[in-house]
Amino acid sequence: MSKKISILIVDDEDSVRDSLFSWFIEDGYKVDCAEDAKTALAKLESENYDIILADIKMPGMDGLEMLRRIKSLKNDSIVIVMTAFATVDTAVQALKDGAFDYITKPFDPDDLSHLIRNASKQISLTKENETLKEKVITLQNVEDIIGKSDAMRQVLHQVQSVAQSNSSVIISGESGTGKELIAKAIHSNSSRKYFPMISVHCGALTESLLESELFGHEKGAFTGAMYNRKGRFEMADSGTIFLDEIATVSPKMQVELLRVLESKTFMRVGGNKEISSDFRVICATNRNLKLMVDEGTFREDLYYRLNVVNIHVPPLRERSGDIPLLTEYFIKKYCTSMNKPPIPIDDSVVKRLEEFDFPGNIRELENMIERAIVIGNGKKISLKDLPLEKNIISTAAESLDEQEKSHITLILHKYDWNISRSAKALGVDRVTLYNKIKKYNLKSTNN
Repeated sequence: MSKKISILIVDDEDSVRDSLFSWFIEDGYKVDCAEDAKTALAKLESENYDIILADIKMPGMDGLEMLRRIKSLKNDSIVIVMTAFATVDTAVQALKDGAFDYITKPFDPDDLSHLIRNASKQISLTKENETLKEKVITLQNVEDIIGKSDAMRQVLHQVQSVAQSNSSVIISGESGTGKELIAKAIHSNSSRKYFPMISVHCGALTESLLESELFGHEKGAFTGAMYNRKGRFEMADSGTIFLDEIATVSPKMQVELLRVLESKTFMRVGGNKEISSDFRVICATNRNLKLMVDEGTFREDLYYRLNVVNIHVPPLRERSGDIPLLTEYFIKKYCTSMNKPPIPIDDSVVKRLEEFDFPGNIRELENMIERAIVIGNGKKISLKDLPLEKNIISTAAESLDEQEKSHITLILHKYDWNISRSAKALGVDRVTLYNKIKKYNLKSTNN
């Protein structure tokens, strides 16, 4: 280990302390000594020790009482008790009180070294787990929720309030407002944060595919089912399942979902074994579910099962004061990803962005900034770099060829005309991309 394991030896016999001190120093440990329990406890007030090796029989406070006091202080030190008068009752009591192990006098040096090595491994594993937990928190908070407007402050307050409960949540709001980011914030601030948040885009799957995706399937359940596969509910055990576009779920699947949410049990497609899973459900929708209930297209019982808490994410036009912050964030994000220095933006451009309606919300603003950085001159973002007279997310007026040409051009610029990376980003092979470049007579501006 990069940091030495520290050991505190507590024994009233000088010869025992001296011998153990020499052994452990020779083995590369950091060692300290105390002649009684009172001295040891005083040392613990100002120093942390990984391992405490304590004699049971000492004048004044004995080793077992010292062990109990150490544990009452919520001290994480591993305690090993030593005794020349070992009995089964003594050993059992020490272990009940929280001792890692015990050893009898006189010591066999090899046995003692082996015991200390085992304790050191335990310390190492504990520290590794703490490090992993810190990494999990970092990974789950890769993006911050940006916004200081009153509307977003209210959303963040709701996130904080609901995070520690296990209640179902519906996040409503227009497309592009960041509903999944809100779901991630709820999950990463909950007691389930050390377990996965599993996302399912319900609107992108047919009924049969969604059923297999959620519940999993057994080998041979249908054509192409070549192996057993876990479903998303099973993967979300102890964590959170995020169901995006819940309004698109078919009536049959609504019935299935209601049953699973009520029982927390299900069977894989083609299976006969009931599986339990402890998950929390968070849903998102850009449609009015209550209106769908009134129209008879969404089950009322499922709606109330899901809608324990409702968080509405406001559209960007209702939080225009956050646009300067979001613009700055996206400029830094894309300049960093493209290895470019931060590009300034004119105040007049930011003012114009604040006045824009943004029907595509934050997603549209992000798209605009990325495009400006890709095709701009790299010195400053100006009005001519931003298509503010039209919504670049919705391009129904353009032909499919025009849309494809525009998108391919954007990706090629983004990756500096690196054909391999551009093809990968577009999801096609190099030959297909070369054919598209030839078809649209695209040329690099670097040539």
